[in-house]
Amino acid sequence: MANEVGRKMRKDGTATRAKILDAAQDLILKRGYSGTTIDTVLGATGITKGAFFYHFKSKDELAQALLQRFAEQDAAIYERTRTRAEKLSSDPLQQMLIFIGLFEEMFEALSEPHPGCLFASYLYELQQFDDTTRNLIGNSFKKWRELLREKFEAIARAYPPRMRVDAGALADAFTVILEGAFITSKALAEPHVVPEQLRLFKSYIELLFAPNEGRQTSRAMAGNSAAA
Repeated sequence: MANEVGRKMRKDGTATRAKILDAAQDLILKRGYSGTTIDTVLGATGITKGAFFYHFKSKDELAQALLQRFAEQDAAIYERTRTRAEKLSSDPLQQMLIFIGLFEEMFEALSEPHPGCLFASYLYELQQFDDTTRNLIGNSFKKWRELLREKFEAIARAYPPRMRVDAGALADAFTVILEGAFITSKALAEPHVVPEQLRLFKSYIELLFAPNEGRQTSRAMAGNSAAA
């Protein structure tokens, strides 16, 4: 009986913690970190202050836990999407195109603008946080860069690019486009902005690393059009 009660308490505690984190993330994305207080989190969740402080000693501790969870979830999405792309093709260029396409597909399903990136919300108010938080954000961005850099380097070995490009810069471009698309989508209240920008980036990568036969076909088509 005691074990059963203990398990129930742990389960309820986990659910309450997740509820606090979910509400805090939603509020920070809407109002920013400074505009989110413990009281607004309590109002959004309907829990007591005692319950809040049982899980988090302060707003700073909540912010750290929230960022850690977001970083883990974000890394899992990247890894899961890369793994799926690698299962669908053994060709590095096709893997990258599939990878971008899967993200495009993910955001096409949204009927409202994406709420944005928690990292970006924190970065706008970086003075509010300590070095631990700053390092967590920086390390997450570095992981994305390395994950995609390796893939772009493999693509360049198999398909020499049309112009000199840096694999790390291409990796960063994916993140820059995605983060910029989130902001533009929210500003214009147009959810289609994100998948459209991803589609354009995918087309750029396809053209940049187009196989030789594809380039020859394109030049021939251009020549025929000019002759006409």
